[in-house]
Amino acid sequence: MQFLYNILLFVANTFIPLIAVFHPKMKLFYSGRKETFTKLQNTITATDKTVWIHCASLGEFEQGRPIIENIKSKYPNYKLIVSFFSPSGYEIRKNYDLADVVVYLPLDTVKKATQFIKFTHPTLAIFVKYEFWPNILQILKKEKIKTILISGIFRKKQAFFRKNGSWFRNSLSTFSHFFVQDEDSVNLLKGIGYSNATESGDTRFDRVHELINQKINLPLIASFSSQHHTLVAGSTWPKDEELLIQYINKKASNKEKFIIAPHNINLKEIKRLVEQIQKKVVLFSQAKKQDLSDAQVLIIDSIGILTSVYNYANVAYVGGGFGAGIHNILEPATYGIPIIIGPNYQKFKEANDLVLNNACFEINSIESLTKQLHNFSNNKKITTASGNITLDYIQKNIGATKKIMEYINKVL
Repeated sequence: MQFLYNILLFVANTFIPLIAVFHPKMKLFYSGRKETFTKLQNTITATDKTVWIHCASLGEFEQGRPIIENIKSKYPNYKLIVSFFSPSGYEIRKNYDLADVVVYLPLDTVKKATQFIKFTHPTLAIFVKYEFWPNILQILKKEKIKTILISGIFRKKQAFFRKNGSWFRNSLSTFSHFFVQDEDSVNLLKGIGYSNATESGDTRFDRVHELINQKINLPLIASFSSQHHTLVAGSTWPKDEELLIQYINKKASNKEKFIIAPHNINLKEIKRLVEQIQKKVVLFSQAKKQDLSDAQVLIIDSIGILTSVYNYANVAYVGGGFGAGIHNILEPATYGIPIIIGPNYQKFKEANDLVLNNACFEINSIESLTKQLHNFSNNKKITTASGNITLDYIQKNIGATKKIMEYINKVL
Protein backbone atom coordinates (compact mmCIF):
# COMPACT_ATOMS: atom_id res chain seq x y z
CA MET A 1 0.00 0.00 0.00
CA GLN A 2 2.84 2.42 0.84
CA PHE A 3 4.46 1.67 -2.53
CA LEU A 4 1.17 2.34 -4.36
CA TYR A 5 0.67 5.56 -2.40
CA ASN A 6 4.12 6.83 -3.41
CA ILE A 7 3.49 5.90 -7.05
CA LEU A 8 0.25 7.91 -7.01
CA LEU A 9 2.11 10.88 -5.52
CA PHE A 10 4.71 10.61 -8.27
CA VAL A 11 1.97 10.68 -10.91
CA ALA A 12 0.25 13.63 -9.21
CA ASN A 13 3.53 15.51 -8.98
CA THR A 14 4.04 14.98 -12.71
CA PHE A 15 0.60 16.05 -13.89
CA ILE A 16 -0.26 18.90 -11.48
CA PRO A 17 1.92 21.44 -13.41
CA LEU A 18 0.09 20.52 -16.62
CA ILE A 19 -3.36 20.79 -15.06
CA ALA A 20 -2.38 24.13 -13.47
CA VAL A 21 -2.09 25.69 -16.91
CA PHE A 22 -5.85 25.30 -17.44
CA HIS A 23 -7.26 25.38 -13.89
CA PRO A 24 -6.98 28.62 -11.82
CA LYS A 25 -7.31 26.95 -8.41
CA MET A 26 -4.78 24.27 -9.33
CA LYS A 27 -2.47 27.04 -10.52
CA LEU A 28 -2.55 28.53 -7.01
CA PHE A 29 -2.05 25.05 -5.55
CA TYR A 30 1.04 24.50 -7.72
CA SER A 31 2.65 27.95 -7.79
CA GLY A 32 2.16 28.48 -4.05
CA ARG A 33 3.95 25.25 -3.22
CA LYS A 34 6.94 26.32 -5.28
CA GLU A 35 7.52 29.05 -2.68
CA THR A 36 7.22 26.89 0.46
CA PHE A 37 10.85 25.97 1.02
CA THR A 38 12.16 29.42 0.09
CA LYS A 39 9.84 31.03 2.60
CA LEU A 40 10.89 28.60 5.29
CA GLN A 41 14.61 29.12 4.60
CA ASN A 42 14.15 32.89 4.77
CA THR A 43 12.30 32.75 8.09
CA ILE A 44 13.39 29.72 10.12
CA THR A 45 16.97 29.12 11.22
CA ALA A 46 18.49 25.91 12.57
CA THR A 47 18.57 27.32 16.12
CA ASP A 48 14.96 28.55 16.20
CA LYS A 49 12.47 26.84 18.44
CA THR A 50 9.30 26.24 16.45
CA VAL A 51 5.73 24.99 16.61
CA TRP A 52 4.05 23.84 13.42
CA ILE A 53 0.26 24.01 13.01
CA HIS A 54 -1.33 22.42 9.93
CA CYS A 55 -4.82 23.32 8.72
CA ALA A 56 -6.51 21.81 5.68
CA SER A 57 -8.36 25.01 4.85
CA LEU A 58 -9.99 28.11 6.33
CA GLY A 59 -12.45 26.28 8.56
CA GLU A 60 -9.70 24.28 10.22
CA PHE A 61 -7.65 27.46 10.62
CA GLU A 62 -10.49 28.99 12.65
CA GLN A 63 -10.47 25.86 14.82
CA GLY A 64 -6.75 26.13 15.33
CA ARG A 65 -6.73 29.87 15.88
CA PRO A 66 -7.43 29.86 19.66
CA ILE A 67 -4.47 27.49 20.14
CA ILE A 68 -2.23 29.61 17.89
CA GLU A 69 -3.14 32.75 19.83
CA ASN A 70 -2.50 31.08 23.19
CA ILE A 71 0.88 29.70 22.11
CA LYS A 72 1.94 33.06 20.65
CA SER A 73 0.97 34.85 23.85
CA LYS A 74 2.51 32.39 26.27
CA TYR A 75 5.59 31.29 24.28
CA PRO A 76 6.82 34.31 22.28
CA ASN A 77 10.26 32.71 21.95
CA TYR A 78 8.81 30.05 19.65
CA LYS A 79 8.34 30.75 15.96
CA LEU A 80 4.95 29.66 14.66
CA ILE A 81 4.66 27.96 11.27
CA VAL A 82 1.15 27.66 9.83
CA SER A 83 0.58 25.47 6.79
CA PHE A 84 -2.43 24.98 4.54
CA PHE A 85 -3.35 22.33 2.01
CA SER A 86 -6.10 24.31 0.27
CA PRO A 87 -5.68 27.55 -1.71
CA SER A 88 -8.94 28.84 -0.20
CA GLY A 89 -7.33 28.77 3.23
CA TYR A 90 -3.85 29.92 2.27
CA GLU A 91 -4.88 32.81 0.02
CA ILE A 92 -7.05 34.36 2.74
CA ARG A 93 -4.64 33.82 5.66
CA LYS A 94 -1.20 34.04 4.01
CA ASN A 95 -0.55 37.34 5.81
CA TYR A 96 -1.81 36.20 9.23
CA ASP A 97 0.12 38.37 11.64
CA LEU A 98 0.46 35.92 14.54
CA ALA A 99 2.32 33.39 12.40
CA ASP A 100 6.00 33.88 11.67
CA VAL A 101 5.49 32.18 8.33
CA VAL A 102 2.45 30.84 6.45
CA VAL A 103 3.07 28.26 3.72
CA TYR A 104 1.43 25.63 1.57
CA LEU A 105 2.03 22.09 2.78
CA PRO A 106 4.20 20.43 0.13
CA LEU A 107 2.99 17.33 -1.65
CA ASP A 108 3.53 14.32 0.62
CA THR A 109 6.40 12.68 -1.27
CA VAL A 110 9.16 11.19 0.88
CA LYS A 111 11.68 13.73 -0.43
CA LYS A 112 9.50 16.79 0.14
CA ALA A 113 8.17 15.57 3.48
CA THR A 114 11.73 14.98 4.72
CA GLN A 115 12.79 18.41 3.52
CA PHE A 116 9.78 20.09 5.13
CA ILE A 117 10.42 18.56 8.56
CA LYS A 118 14.14 19.37 8.26
CA PHE A 119 13.44 23.05 7.59
CA THR A 120 10.71 23.41 10.23
CA HIS A 121 12.19 21.07 12.92
CA PRO A 122 9.21 21.65 15.24
CA THR A 123 9.22 20.91 18.94
CA LEU A 124 5.51 20.27 18.54
CA ALA A 125 3.40 19.50 15.44
CA ILE A 126 -0.32 20.21 15.63
CA PHE A 127 -2.83 18.87 13.10
CA VAL A 128 -6.28 20.47 13.17
CA LYS A 129 -9.33 18.18 12.91
CA TYR A 130 -8.01 15.85 10.20
CA GLU A 131 -5.50 15.48 7.34
CA PHE A 132 -3.31 12.45 7.85
CA TRP A 133 -0.36 12.54 5.44
CA PRO A 134 1.47 9.19 5.81
CA ASN A 135 5.00 10.20 4.79
CA ILE A 136 5.02 13.40 6.84
CA LEU A 137 3.61 11.55 9.85
CA GLN A 138 6.18 8.76 9.60
CA ILE A 139 9.03 11.27 9.47
CA LEU A 140 7.62 13.08 12.53
CA LYS A 141 7.57 9.72 14.31
CA LYS A 142 11.11 8.87 13.19
CA GLU A 143 12.38 12.23 14.45
CA LYS A 144 10.50 11.72 17.75
CA ILE A 145 8.61 15.00 17.36
CA LYS A 146 5.60 15.40 19.63
CA THR A 147 2.50 15.40 17.42
CA ILE A 148 -1.09 16.04 18.44
CA LEU A 149 -4.48 16.21 16.78
CA ILE A 150 -6.89 18.89 18.01
CA SER A 151 -10.67 19.15 17.50
CA GLY A 152 -10.49 15.77 15.81
CA ILE A 153 -13.55 13.75 14.94
CA PHE A 154 -13.63 10.13 13.83
CA ARG A 155 -16.43 8.12 12.22
CA LYS A 156 -16.90 4.39 11.94
CA LYS A 157 -16.91 4.50 8.11
CA GLN A 158 -13.38 5.93 7.94
CA ALA A 159 -10.63 3.71 6.56
CA PHE A 160 -8.89 3.50 9.98
CA PHE A 161 -11.69 1.31 11.34
CA ARG A 162 -12.07 -1.17 8.46
CA LYS A 163 -10.76 -4.72 8.72
CA ASN A 164 -8.33 -4.03 5.88
CA GLY A 165 -7.33 -0.61 7.20
CA SER A 166 -4.03 -1.50 8.90
CA TRP A 167 -1.98 0.79 6.63
CA PHE A 168 -4.22 3.74 7.45
CA ARG A 169 -4.15 2.90 11.17
CA ASN A 170 -0.37 2.92 11.07
CA SER A 171 -0.43 6.68 10.42
CA LEU A 172 -2.24 7.20 13.72
CA SER A 173 0.69 5.71 15.63
CA THR A 174 2.56 9.00 15.08
CA PHE A 175 0.28 10.96 17.37
CA SER A 176 1.32 11.53 20.96
CA HIS A 177 -2.24 12.51 21.83
CA PHE A 178 -5.64 12.94 20.22
CA PHE A 179 -7.92 15.75 21.40
CA VAL A 180 -11.29 14.86 19.93
CA GLN A 181 -14.73 16.40 19.83
CA ASP A 182 -16.87 13.59 21.19
CA GLU A 183 -17.00 10.35 23.16
CA ASP A 184 -17.70 8.30 20.02
CA SER A 185 -14.30 9.32 18.64
CA VAL A 186 -12.59 8.28 21.89
CA ASN A 187 -14.27 4.88 21.76
CA LEU A 188 -13.46 4.32 18.09
CA LEU A 189 -9.79 5.00 18.76
CA LYS A 190 -9.81 2.71 21.78
CA GLY A 191 -11.34 0.01 19.62
CA ILE A 192 -8.23 -0.06 17.41
CA GLY A 193 -5.76 0.16 20.27
CA TYR A 194 -5.29 3.89 20.80
CA SER A 195 -6.06 4.92 24.37
CA ASN A 196 -4.21 8.26 24.17
CA ALA A 197 -7.36 10.26 23.41
CA THR A 198 -9.19 12.94 25.36
CA GLU A 199 -12.69 14.20 24.72
CA SER A 200 -11.86 17.91 24.83
CA GLY A 201 -14.59 19.34 22.58
CA ASP A 202 -14.22 21.67 19.65
CA THR A 203 -12.02 24.78 19.82
CA ARG A 204 -14.39 26.54 17.40
CA PHE A 205 -16.73 27.15 20.35
CA ASP A 206 -13.99 29.14 22.07
CA ARG A 207 -13.31 31.01 18.84
CA VAL A 208 -16.90 32.03 18.14
CA HIS A 209 -17.42 32.97 21.79
CA GLU A 210 -14.49 35.37 21.50
CA LEU A 211 -16.02 36.92 18.38
CA ILE A 212 -18.82 38.52 20.40
CA ASN A 213 -16.25 40.81 21.97
CA GLN A 214 -14.56 41.44 18.63
CA LYS A 215 -17.61 42.02 16.45
CA ILE A 216 -17.62 44.99 14.13
CA ASN A 217 -20.34 47.60 14.49
CA LEU A 218 -22.10 47.99 11.15
CA PRO A 219 -24.40 51.04 11.23
CA LEU A 220 -25.66 50.40 7.68
CA ILE A 221 -26.73 46.88 8.58
CA ALA A 222 -28.34 48.18 11.77
CA SER A 223 -30.26 50.80 9.80
CA PHE A 224 -31.38 48.30 7.18
CA SER A 225 -32.62 45.69 9.66
CA SER A 226 -34.10 48.07 12.26
CA GLN A 227 -37.76 47.40 13.11
CA HIS A 228 -37.93 44.49 10.68
CA HIS A 229 -37.77 40.72 11.03
CA THR A 230 -34.43 39.99 9.36
CA LEU A 231 -33.04 36.80 7.87
CA VAL A 232 -29.28 36.68 7.33
CA ALA A 233 -28.32 34.02 4.78
CA GLY A 234 -24.61 33.35 5.01
CA SER A 235 -22.20 31.47 2.72
CA THR A 236 -24.94 30.65 0.22
CA TRP A 237 -24.49 28.62 -2.95
CA PRO A 238 -26.71 28.70 -6.08
CA LYS A 239 -29.09 25.99 -4.81
CA ASP A 240 -29.55 27.83 -1.51
CA GLU A 241 -30.11 31.07 -3.40
CA GLU A 242 -32.63 29.46 -5.73
CA LEU A 243 -34.91 28.65 -2.79
CA LEU A 244 -34.32 31.97 -1.04
CA ILE A 245 -35.14 33.89 -4.23
CA GLN A 246 -38.39 31.95 -4.66
CA TYR A 247 -39.35 32.82 -1.11
CA ILE A 248 -38.41 36.49 -1.41
CA ASN A 249 -40.22 36.92 -4.73
CA LYS A 250 -43.41 35.02 -3.94
CA LYS A 251 -43.79 34.27 -0.22
CA ALA A 252 -42.20 37.06 1.82
CA SER A 253 -44.22 39.75 3.56
CA ASN A 254 -43.24 43.42 3.63
CA LYS A 255 -42.23 43.16 7.28
CA GLU A 256 -39.40 40.76 6.41
CA LYS A 257 -35.95 41.83 5.27
CA PHE A 258 -33.14 39.71 3.87
CA ILE A 259 -29.37 39.98 4.00
CA ILE A 260 -27.59 37.56 1.68
CA ALA A 261 -23.85 36.93 1.92
CA PRO A 262 -22.97 34.61 -1.00
CA HIS A 263 -20.06 32.21 -0.74
CA ASN A 264 -18.89 33.42 -4.14
CA ILE A 265 -18.83 37.20 -4.48
CA ASN A 266 -17.42 37.61 -7.98
CA LEU A 267 -19.19 40.24 -10.08
CA LYS A 268 -20.86 37.73 -12.39
CA GLU A 269 -22.47 35.83 -9.53
CA ILE A 270 -23.58 38.98 -7.73
CA LYS A 271 -25.14 40.32 -10.95
CA ARG A 272 -26.98 37.03 -11.48
CA LEU A 273 -28.36 37.19 -7.96
CA VAL A 274 -29.53 40.80 -8.26
CA GLU A 275 -31.24 40.17 -11.60
CA GLN A 276 -33.27 37.25 -10.23
CA ILE A 277 -34.65 39.08 -7.19
CA GLN A 278 -37.83 41.00 -7.92
CA LYS A 279 -37.75 43.14 -4.77
CA LYS A 280 -35.55 46.20 -4.33
CA VAL A 281 -31.93 45.12 -3.82
CA VAL A 282 -28.99 47.12 -2.51
CA LEU A 283 -25.35 46.02 -2.56
CA PHE A 284 -23.41 46.57 0.65
CA SER A 285 -20.54 48.13 -1.28
CA GLN A 286 -22.93 50.78 -2.63
CA ALA A 287 -25.22 51.16 0.37
CA LYS A 288 -23.81 54.53 1.48
CA LYS A 289 -24.93 56.03 -1.81
CA GLN A 290 -28.45 54.60 -1.77
CA ASP A 291 -31.62 54.97 0.24
CA LEU A 292 -32.18 51.81 2.30
CA SER A 293 -35.67 52.68 3.53
CA ASP A 294 -37.58 50.80 0.84
CA ALA A 295 -35.00 48.11 0.08
CA GLN A 296 -35.96 44.59 1.14
CA VAL A 297 -32.76 42.77 0.21
CA LEU A 298 -29.17 43.69 1.04
CA ILE A 299 -26.40 41.67 -0.61
CA ILE A 300 -23.03 41.50 1.12
CA ASP A 301 -20.48 41.76 -1.69
CA SER A 302 -17.51 42.08 0.69
CA ILE A 303 -15.56 39.49 2.69
CA GLY A 304 -14.67 39.43 6.36
CA ILE A 305 -17.85 40.81 7.94
CA LEU A 306 -20.35 37.91 7.87
CA THR A 307 -19.72 36.92 11.48
CA SER A 308 -20.63 40.44 12.62
CA VAL A 309 -23.61 40.64 10.25
CA TYR A 310 -25.23 37.69 12.06
CA ASN A 311 -25.53 39.96 15.08
CA TYR A 312 -28.33 41.83 13.28
CA ALA A 313 -30.38 38.73 12.40
CA ASN A 314 -33.54 37.33 13.92
CA VAL A 315 -32.97 34.09 12.00
CA ALA A 316 -29.96 32.71 10.11
CA TYR A 317 -29.80 30.56 7.03
CA VAL A 318 -26.41 28.87 6.62
CA GLY A 319 -25.57 27.70 3.11
CA GLY A 320 -23.84 24.64 1.72
CA GLY A 321 -26.41 22.06 2.79
CA PHE A 322 -27.37 21.23 -0.78
CA GLY A 323 -23.75 20.58 -1.73
CA ALA A 324 -20.70 19.13 0.02
CA GLY A 325 -21.92 20.21 3.45
CA ILE A 326 -23.01 23.20 5.49
CA HIS A 327 -20.75 26.09 6.43
CA ASN A 328 -20.14 27.27 10.00
CA ILE A 329 -23.37 27.33 12.03
CA LEU A 330 -21.59 28.20 15.28
CA GLU A 331 -21.12 31.82 14.21
CA PRO A 332 -24.86 32.61 14.14
CA ALA A 333 -25.46 30.32 17.12
CA THR A 334 -23.23 32.44 19.32
CA TYR A 335 -25.67 35.35 18.86
CA GLY A 336 -28.57 33.24 20.12
CA ILE A 337 -30.67 32.94 16.96
CA PRO A 338 -32.37 29.94 15.31
CA ILE A 339 -30.70 28.49 12.24
CA ILE A 340 -31.99 26.99 8.99
CA ILE A 341 -29.87 24.63 6.90
CA GLY A 342 -30.07 22.34 3.88
CA PRO A 343 -30.21 18.52 4.14
CA ASN A 344 -26.50 17.69 3.96
CA TYR A 345 -25.37 18.30 7.55
CA GLN A 346 -24.85 14.81 9.02
CA LYS A 347 -21.04 15.09 9.20
CA PHE A 348 -21.26 18.10 11.51
CA LYS A 349 -21.73 17.27 15.17
CA GLU A 350 -22.98 20.72 16.14
CA ALA A 351 -25.66 20.62 13.43
CA ASN A 352 -26.87 17.21 14.54
CA ASP A 353 -26.98 18.36 18.15
CA LEU A 354 -28.92 21.54 17.40
CA VAL A 355 -31.35 19.79 15.03
CA LEU A 356 -32.16 17.29 17.79
CA ASN A 357 -32.74 20.17 20.20
CA ASN A 358 -35.08 22.15 17.90
CA ALA A 359 -32.71 25.05 17.43
CA CYS A 360 -31.50 24.23 13.93
CA PHE A 361 -34.00 23.30 11.22
CA GLU A 362 -33.48 21.26 8.06
CA ILE A 363 -35.23 22.32 4.86
CA ASN A 364 -35.17 20.59 1.47
CA SER A 365 -37.74 22.48 -0.61
CA ILE A 366 -39.46 25.83 -1.03
CA GLU A 367 -42.39 24.43 0.96
CA SER A 368 -40.29 23.51 3.99
CA LEU A 369 -38.37 26.80 3.79
CA THR A 370 -41.61 28.76 3.66
CA LYS A 371 -43.01 26.86 6.64
CA GLN A 372 -39.96 27.57 8.79
CA LEU A 373 -39.64 31.23 7.83
CA HIS A 374 -43.35 31.88 8.41
CA ASN A 375 -43.12 30.18 11.81
CA PHE A 376 -40.31 32.50 12.83
CA SER A 377 -41.69 35.72 11.34
CA ASN A 378 -45.16 35.15 12.83
CA ASN A 379 -44.22 33.80 16.25
CA LYS A 380 -41.64 35.68 18.28
CA LYS A 381 -41.85 33.16 21.15
CA ILE A 382 -40.72 30.29 18.90
CA THR A 383 -37.86 32.40 17.54
CA THR A 384 -36.71 33.42 21.02
CA ALA A 385 -36.98 29.90 22.45
CA SER A 386 -34.95 28.35 19.63
CA GLY A 387 -32.37 31.14 19.85
CA ASN A 388 -31.94 30.58 23.57
CA ILE A 389 -31.14 26.93 22.90
CA THR A 390 -28.39 27.83 20.43
CA LEU A 391 -26.84 30.29 22.88
CA ASP A 392 -26.98 27.76 25.73
CA TYR A 393 -25.34 25.18 23.47
CA ILE A 394 -22.41 27.50 22.81
CA GLN A 395 -21.98 28.30 26.50
CA LYS A 396 -21.94 24.63 27.50
CA ASN A 397 -19.27 23.68 24.96
CA ILE A 398 -16.66 26.32 25.68
CA GLY A 399 -13.35 25.16 27.14
CA ALA A 400 -11.53 22.94 24.62
CA THR A 401 -8.65 25.40 24.30
CA LYS A 402 -7.92 25.27 28.01
CA LYS A 403 -7.75 21.45 28.03
CA ILE A 404 -5.43 21.34 25.02
CA MET A 405 -3.17 24.08 26.38
CA GLU A 406 -2.69 22.13 29.61
CA TYR A 407 -1.05 19.41 27.51
CA ILE A 408 0.94 21.84 25.35
CA ASN A 409 2.29 23.58 28.46
CA LYS A 410 3.97 20.30 29.39
CA VAL A 411 5.62 19.98 25.99
CA LEU A 412 6.95 23.52 25.39
